[in-house]
Amino acid sequence: MVTYIIRRLVWAVAMLAIVSMITFGIFFLVPRLAGATSESLAARYVGRTAGVEEVKIAAERLGFNDPLIVQYGRFAKGIFVGAEYDYGPASEYCPAPCLGYSFISQLPVWPDLVNRLPVTFSLALGAAVIWLIAGVATGVLSALRRGSVFDRAAMTVALAGVSLPIFFTGIVSLVVFSYGRPFAVTAPGGTYTPFVSNPALWAYGMILPWITLAFLYAAGYARLTRSGMLETMNEDYIRTARAKGLKERVVVTKHGLRGALTPIVTIFGLDVGLLMGGAVLTESTFSLPGLGKYAIDAITNQDLPKVIGVTLLTAFFVVLANLVVDLLYAVVDPRVRLA
Repeated sequence: MVTYIIRRLVWAVAMLAIVSMITFGIFFLVPRLAGATSESLAARYVGRTAGVEEVKIAAERLGFNDPLIVQYGRFAKGIFVGAEYDYGPASEYCPAPCLGYSFISQLPVWPDLVNRLPVTFSLALGAAVIWLIAGVATGVLSALRRGSVFDRAAMTVALAGVSLPIFFTGIVSLVVFSYGRPFAVTAPGGTYTPFVSNPALWAYGMILPWITLAFLYAAGYARLTRSGMLETMNEDYIRTARAKGLKERVVVTKHGLRGALTPIVTIFGLDVGLLMGGAVLTESTFSLPGLGKYAIDAITNQDLPKVIGVTLLTAFFVVLANLVVDLLYAVVDPRVRLA
């Protein structure tokens, strides 16, 4: 088991290194292939009012004239020990972990990401708990009552949940439950209270985004769980468990559900990992100041360092989620430890 964990940790670190190389190449190599010059890249750091000579000096000081591999080495070093940004008019130190310096605010990107992480964490984790419980429970009941009215109704709702985009269900939810009468029982859009300040207001402000986001994901989980349970409950070991006289509850939960958990664990880890990097549509619909809205604003303003920061942070959460999923595999199915 220890060897299995070490092997997965090594692969996770290697994957993060590869992702950082690819991300750096996309933002710094691809523009050069498209015709961008060192001066055009440096111009974003010194502002539009800078002269030609000032831009050339800034390009030299920022190292944009160096080979790309040297620039990447400097970028990777900044993540661990910090970096110095000398762009002409002033010199700024970006403490570790340095993911860049904003073109617009002239401030390090990492503190902005840290400030917005609690919002995204609140949205992702709260919604994940709801959709996992609701989706798996609905899928199990549908499988056990195959062909019943409940099964047909649940799968119809699940199909609607998968088909309807989040910006549609989010806006409808706001109109009905936040701004409509007499059903205005939830907080309006843009409402977020930190958990440490007031847990009750925190939950009140997040309940509608949680349910709206969970509705989208729970639908897929219900369909996947139903399919897995229908396949598992027909296996020979299920019939053996029943023949041994085990209670139906034990047969379903300990034997049937465990056998259907593998695909659930896979997609749950990936979904939560992606959402940790920002639920773009949900945060934009409900005006939540999380990483998703931060990324949208950065793209709109063409603030390259912010986009790089969100991309790398999202990649980190996805790789971390994959690592956790691999470890959970070893718990759910001991045979995986030998892989």
